[in-house]
Amino acid sequence: MNARAEFATSLDTLLPELDHRHLDWLEEEAIFILREVAASFERPALLFSGGKDSCVVLRLAEKAFKTRIAGNHFKGQLPFPLLHVDTGHNFPEVIAFRDQRVAEMGERLVVGHLEDSMKRGTVRLAHPLESRNGHQTVTLLEAIEEHRFDCLIGGARRDEEKARAKERIFSHRDSFGQWQPKEQRPELWTLFNTRHRPGEHFRSFPISNWTELDVWLYLARENIPLPHLYYAHQRQVMRRKGLLVPLTDVTPPEAGETVETATVRFRTVGDMTCTCPVESDAANATEIVAETLTVTVSERGATRMDDRTSEASMERRKKEGYF
Repeated sequence: MNARAEFATSLDTLLPELDHRHLDWLEEEAIFILREVAASFERPALLFSGGKDSCVVLRLAEKAFKTRIAGNHFKGQLPFPLLHVDTGHNFPEVIAFRDQRVAEMGERLVVGHLEDSMKRGTVRLAHPLESRNGHQTVTLLEAIEEHRFDCLIGGARRDEEKARAKERIFSHRDSFGQWQPKEQRPELWTLFNTRHRPGEHFRSFPISNWTELDVWLYLARENIPLPHLYYAHQRQVMRRKGLLVPLTDVTPPEAGETVETATVRFRTVGDMTCTCPVESDAANATEIVAETLTVTVSERGATRMDDRTSEASMERRKKEGYF
């Protein structure tokens, strides 16, 4: 048994004995924010992709608005629908998990399809295998307009990326769906200014103050189900610019690249054209907690090709209306 496995084993023994007051405080804050959203807006929606952060926010929403009946089982209905923007290039396993989770909960899911935007002509690709990740903004704004959503609840965290570190918990978007970093509203003493004009909306981030480690500690404590891509598995990959690119129909090998099989897991899941796994043997949440304690690169920095185009790539997309 290697050192990390031994550490994970000892951590598995220690987890039940850990002082959970920090997680309890983060949970309490997030539930407070979710209830503020429900009280302040007429037509909110919760962004749910099936990824780990959105799964955590979904569990927090259950705790905020539903009645626990036994263990991790809840009854009742959320006061808002779930919303997902499907690029058509999402991992099939994640889409299957999303649909299964929504069916189990009996919630309403609204899906905005990027391919519908392509048919309308509002999204045009330079070539068929172009990454669709950045184009999600158009489909998202179209879904907001169609369903008249006035607040979207997301799972973004400040430790993910520099631009996301600038976000407020309640982030205002103008009538074009755009974000203006220098015009954000102060949030002193947990008092939130949620006033907005017709056509404007907000993004709310209940787990802004969480870290990747907090998320995995909470996933382990709450036993929250996730797509199996988050755990170690065998996958064919290519090594490209310091990243492991998964072999898929939309990410074929480039000239001179060698396809190899590696034991990997995903730290984040998104559009297949820009999301990469990392080499890992971590097979459960506890082992990932042990692994996360030693990482020095953020999950987006380690796994997202689209964030490597420039230092300001995420901020530019957010200003245009990205998540």
